[in-house]
Amino acid sequence: MPNVADSVWLQAASAPDRVAVTGSGRRLTFSQLRDGAARVAGAVLESGLQPGSRVLLVAPSVPEFPVVYYGLHAAGMIVLTPNTMSTRREVEYLMEDAGCSLAVAWHGVGPAPVEAAKALGVPCWTFGVGATGIVTAESLSAPRDRDLSDTAVLLYTSGTIGSPKGAELTVGNLRASAEIFREAMHVTSQDVFGTALPLFHIYGQATVMGTALLSGAAISLMEVFDASKLVAQLESDGVTILGAVPTMFNALLRLSDDATSAGGARMRIATSGGASLPPEVLRSFESRFGTPILEGYGLTETTGTATFNSIDRNRKVGATGRPLPGVEMRILDAEGTEVTPGEVGEIELRGPTVMKGYWRRPDATAQAFHDGWFRTGDLGAVDQDGDVRIVDRMKDLIIRGGYNVYPREVEEVLYEHEDILDVAVVGVPDEYRGEEVCALVVVRDGSGLDAAQIRDWAKERLSAYKVPHRIRFAQALPVGPSGKVLKRAIDVDAFLEPEIVARNG
Repeated sequence: MPNVADSVWLQAASAPDRVAVTGSGRRLTFSQLRDGAARVAGAVLESGLQPGSRVLLVAPSVPEFPVVYYGLHAAGMIVLTPNTMSTRREVEYLMEDAGCSLAVAWHGVGPAPVEAAKALGVPCWTFGVGATGIVTAESLSAPRDRDLSDTAVLLYTSGTIGSPKGAELTVGNLRASAEIFREAMHVTSQDVFGTALPLFHIYGQATVMGTALLSGAAISLMEVFDASKLVAQLESDGVTILGAVPTMFNALLRLSDDATSAGGARMRIATSGGASLPPEVLRSFESRFGTPILEGYGLTETTGTATFNSIDRNRKVGATGRPLPGVEMRILDAEGTEVTPGEVGEIELRGPTVMKGYWRRPDATAQAFHDGWFRTGDLGAVDQDGDVRIVDRMKDLIIRGGYNVYPREVEEVLYEHEDILDVAVVGVPDEYRGEEVCALVVVRDGSGLDAAQIRDWAKERLSAYKVPHRIRFAQALPVGPSGKVLKRAIDVDAFLEPEIVARNG
């Protein structure tokens, strides 16, 4: 019977001395990774926990993360991996909602997991380098048998509406995602995945770590993202596949030519997810680094797997590729009718990577599915070739005077300006038009770019009703762990730079 940890045991048996994980100055072979995971599994089972028990794992992207993660899976646990910056209140909510029996925390993440566990009367183990602190009398010899339909992880959604919900991803979901991406990216045991992504997020956890270890490839981890250090790590670790998000690619482009000239000599592809990648960022990165970016689209609820730009065919800038093998997609209008190519509608998905449902929320699960299809809440369109273009989130749609404005379209135009480093377009209340288009912009230091110049740039490239009529400047925009701008966290009134408001156009 299958187990998420099977890949570690199989690779350790066939190539025990091959490097599996590097990061934070440490290196683990597959046999060392397996032995550490076996020790963790033994300790968990010795504590009296039964397969199917929920265990919270709080850790950054360090080599010990996969040691503990796969150890918990080997013991048959259901694993929760929250953001390492979660507060005590947030951690306590997750543990109580999931009914956790144990918390396991990296020694450097702060007191939140320990305090939350204590408040709930749940034990909390802390561990350090080498997963010290987790001891056992007898290591587990082989992963516990599980069923493909068994829940393996609970990844809680951001909770933009209501409380966060735990997406139940199964053993089968995680295995299917890794197998699909192994084929899509032509991954072999000779590859090295490099990433500064958080492993507690679906992109780093499933797409990068899961795919790499299933394939016998190594993962080169960076605990805290630093653009210049990442370039050096690409070179020193011989990275062949870079997994990143748009904000990371943007940061790499801000480095001097000298800083990037030697980086990534072996890098054959880069992958982008977590948020839409502005076309100008893609073009600039590929020109500077000589490495193609394959953009994909997926959600936590689909194990990060939906569409992807194939390595074997010409990519279309601005498109996220075609549905991956085994993934079915349809796009429906507001009446539930499938749209024709080029028309925008809500994307629905089904296939082996779609979640079981939301943990103990039958009503939310029922609302999320439509005739067996998962409703993504994303607006998209497909062209005659089958390539998908993500237009925006349904909830982010701006309706200005009866016209639909998709923030992503406006953002992509603004990103083309050489002095604009980051931008978020949101709708703000307006007595005259219902909603007005507002752009929050981060500009290059010393550029002198002002609001009027930004409007002129947009007016040359967009229909009048799409042009931002309110513009404010920011030093930085709030982003989540996946690198996606957190629009729900933006308080437009908090940006004190002058805005301009125009009624014409």
